[in-house]
Amino acid sequence: MIEPKVFRDERGFFLETYQTQRYRDAGMSIDLIQDNHSCSKKGVLRGLHFQVKYPQAQIVYVPRGRIFDVVVDLRPWSTTFKRWFGIELSDECPRQLYMTGGFAHGFLVLSDVADVCYKVSRFYDSNDEGGLLWCDPDIGIKWPLKRPNVSSRDALFPRINQLHETKLPHKTNKTN
Repeated sequence: MIEPKVFRDERGFFLETYQTQRYRDAGMSIDLIQDNHSCSKKGVLRGLHFQVKYPQAQIVYVPRGRIFDVVVDLRPWSTTFKRWFGIELSDECPRQLYMTGGFAHGFLVLSDVADVCYKVSRFYDSNDEGGLLWCDPDIGIKWPLKRPNVSSRDALFPRINQLHETKLPHKTNKTN
C-alpha cells in the first residue's frame, strides 16, 4: 500500500498521483509505460485479469468512488501462491495499491460510480491475457457482495486448479 501525501484546505485537496522517486524510495524499480482508466457502476465486478508471458506490474488508485480491490498471487514459485489480498480504495482516502507482475487483479464497485486508474509496466496484449474465476472456492475471496454484475467473459474464466502451468505468469520474464 502506498499513501501519497494529500494537501487539503477549505478549497479541496492536491496530491501527486504518481511520483517516480516515491516508488524508488519504497524499493520499487519499475518503469510504468501505460495508463488505464475504467469507469463502472455500483455492483460491477471486473476481473480477475492478468498477463501470462509478460506479466504487468501495476499501481492502482481510485480518483472517484469506492471499490474493493483484490489481487491473487499466481506465481507458482511464490510462498504466497494462491493467496489473495483485498482492500478498499476510494477518493476519500487516496491510497494506492502496488502489485508486481504475476498477480491476477480485479475489483468490485461499492459506490454508485467509480473511476479506477492504473499505471502498468507493460503494454496490454490481448493475445497474452489470462483470467481467473472471481468466485473460485479454492481461492476463497470474501467479496462484500454475493451477486455482483460480472461480464459473460469474466464469468467463464477457469478456477485456479484448472489453469495449466503454461497459463500461469512466467517466472523467466521480468515481472516488475
